[in-house]
Amino acid sequence: MSVLIDENTRVIVQGMTGRIGAFHAGEMLAYGTRVVGGVTPGKGGTAELGVPIFNSVREAVRATGATASILFVPPPFAADAIMEAADAGLALCVAITDGIPCQDMIQVKRFMRRYKFEQRMRLVGPNCAGVITPGKAMLGIMPGHIYEPGSIGIVGRSGTLGYEAAAQLKSCGLGVSTSVGIGGDPINGSSFRDILELFEQDPETTAVMMIGEIGGPQEAEAAEFIRDHMTKPVIAYVAGLTAPRGRRMGHAGAIISAFGESADEKVEILQEAGVTIAPSPSALGETVALRLARAA
Repeated sequence: MSVLIDENTRVIVQGMTGRIGAFHAGEMLAYGTRVVGGVTPGKGGTAELGVPIFNSVREAVRATGATASILFVPPPFAADAIMEAADAGLALCVAITDGIPCQDMIQVKRFMRRYKFEQRMRLVGPNCAGVITPGKAMLGIMPGHIYEPGSIGIVGRSGTLGYEAAAQLKSCGLGVSTSVGIGGDPINGSSFRDILELFEQDPETTAVMMIGEIGGPQEAEAAEFIRDHMTKPVIAYVAGLTAPRGRRMGHAGAIISAFGESADEKVEILQEAGVTIAPSPSALGETVALRLARAA
């Protein structure tokens, strides 16, 4: 089974005619993802990679029956593109774009609240690697060949550490049910808690690898959910053990500004919730394997 996407998910690509959008759309098509349309205002009626291009998301949804989109739109216009996707009735939007201003994302979050929860589009990202269900569909920029189908869910703020986790799991003979990159920005669409809840509900996900980093309260909120609601093993790694307080490290959200936001503090909070902690990035796969062996 999978969460968020599978082989039947019909996808549109916002910004498909741009250089980056076209490249990754080609990669997704080659992987087997059902890319059924693209959106670039003013280029409706043309085609890219044999896929029809539409002027608006609403037009694309009506013509193709798409339920998900992936967004390769430059930062100044990305928030409008996300809101357009929500307004068109899509169930999922994956925003790859890096550098969307926080004020724009606040506007997006407020806009999406106008919809009832059960009708609200799920946003993954921005500034993320996307979502992949190995062997079924890829809605992102990750190297698909390193993901082996299996039963371990991956959720992380860091895209590259997500790739590393998948590669190490594969070398340990383990596979991935779905991998979700939630993004490294301070304001994003889906949190660790949101995705952990999906994995908990998925009968074919047997354990979860969670990859956090310094900055923000999301890992602490995830720890509370894990303690109170997760029945499946959770293995975590928190990047930034040597990061100095007050200095931004890589992602826009990776800056320690309050208690509970350093890597050490997050590790302590997660351990208290029963989470197994991987000691280093090179031990992600073996830590999952050892935890599963203990549970067997």
